[in-house]
Amino acid sequence: MLAGLLFAMHDADDRPAMLTATLPFGGVTLIEYQARLLIAAGASQIVILVARLTPELLGAIARIGKRGVAVDTVRTAIEAAEKLHPLARILMLADGLTTTSDTLGVLAREGGDALLVMPEEQAGPGYERVGGGMVWAGAARIEARRLGELAAMPRDYDVQSTLVRLASQARGVHVLLPQEAIRGSHGVGHSGTALEARGRTVMAAMVSGRSGWFERFITAPLARIVIPLLVPKTVPVVAVAGGAGTVGLIGLVLLGFDYPVAGLLLTLVATVGLSLAAILADLRDESASERGLHRAAAVLPGLAALLYGHIATRDALEGTPQVLALGLVLLGVLGERALGAAPRRMWWGSAPAYLLVVWLGAVVAAPSVGLGLATSYAGATLAAAIERLRRQA
Repeated sequence: MLAGLLFAMHDADDRPAMLTATLPFGGVTLIEYQARLLIAAGASQIVILVARLTPELLGAIARIGKRGVAVDTVRTAIEAAEKLHPLARILMLADGLTTTSDTLGVLAREGGDALLVMPEEQAGPGYERVGGGMVWAGAARIEARRLGELAAMPRDYDVQSTLVRLASQARGVHVLLPQEAIRGSHGVGHSGTALEARGRTVMAAMVSGRSGWFERFITAPLARIVIPLLVPKTVPVVAVAGGAGTVGLIGLVLLGFDYPVAGLLLTLVATVGLSLAAILADLRDESASERGLHRAAAVLPGLAALLYGHIATRDALEGTPQVLALGLVLLGVLGERALGAAPRRMWWGSAPAYLLVVWLGAVVAAPSVGLGLATSYAGATLAAAIERLRRQA
């Protein structure tokens, strides 16, 4: 069993009377983001050691509880030891830690005490030394008995620091923090300004990790510009999705009235807007909305292609565009099923990528050419996905 231990003890350095754990980070509070990392690592229980229960912290704890894990708040090591199963592996994150799920992955495995460490010369002030020229990098896997050992000590001991010392004295394994994490978003601190900067880095990494050339070179750069403007203003996901849906509807109407260039362009813009709304929902941990928006971003280009093929067939008095549009949608759907959630190669297509090719064909007034190229592209992507499945079988 994997459990999580979080801390909400320290006030922010530049935000008086506000806990570091409740500072905004990626559209949520920092402690919600940390809880999300723990849940992704497999934690079924989260214990939060608190100094005081502020309204912001109570709200964050309530939202964490809605994610399907047991959440308990405690004030002492004795209470924490009572809440946690004696055989549990505990993944402990420092107060003020920002990192990524990939960084925590190695600590979530089976094993005894382990400390995530980094070279002392690469660390800023405030990091705890653990010997050998290393400092604790803010994450650790500890055995439940360490809390029992701490509970037997005087209550004025700092829980976080003492647990690190106990794990180190028990010859806990040192896991070196990857260099890319040091250069990226990983850090421990209590400055709201620094946390905001790390939040932007984490968000950029989340967005840039989305596969496919269209997502990487079009959707991701737009997200890095737009999302930071939406998050501080707490713009709801439904507002972004509603705006994108309205644009998409206008695009379909224009297609129906035989304005293919403008109609396809607006549906393409709407598709990107729906993808941005899905990214915002992901940052705010609205999983149901995220899944629905990803489906909408895949369905809208298919509707636009079918409508365009129908209109082009009617104008040309021959059925080639409509057949190509049907083939494009069929191959695109099969390709998505074959690709699944596995990482994609850069050149592999997606619904908005196919729609872009169709739009370029409309620009040069060659619907059959645009639809034919998009269908061939979808077919090549499907063939590559099937070949990958064959190699994995």
